[in-house]
Amino acid sequence: MARLANYAEFWPHYLREHARPETRISHYIGSILAIGVLIWALVTQTWWALILVPVSGYFFAWISHAFMERNKPATFTHPLWSLISDYRMLWSAITGKLPGELRKAGVTPAEAGESPAP
Repeated sequence: MARLANYAEFWPHYLREHARPETRISHYIGSILAIGVLIWALVTQTWWALILVPVSGYFFAWISHAFMERNKPATFTHPLWSLISDYRMLWSAITGKLPGELRKAGVTPAEAGESPAP
């Protein structure tokens, strides 16, 4: 993938690379787990556990790209934008805005695991 010029170009690309609902769910699991591990490590002052934050987050994401989406994770070409987008996608899903974002990015309802609009 060629490097994209700005985040506004990256976000739709990111969503298209996460078209399958199974991929998105795996990312949500990893993102929520990473937050949980971070909080646990800080509260308990278990500093060695901070290494588990990126491991827990990326493990689920990379597995989903390898076996479900069958594409290369955006982390390798745009690490910061990818991290921001992981949590933006999670927040969009929680707030109900993700279906609209997927449509704007050109992800079809069938790809997104939705029923086509009547």
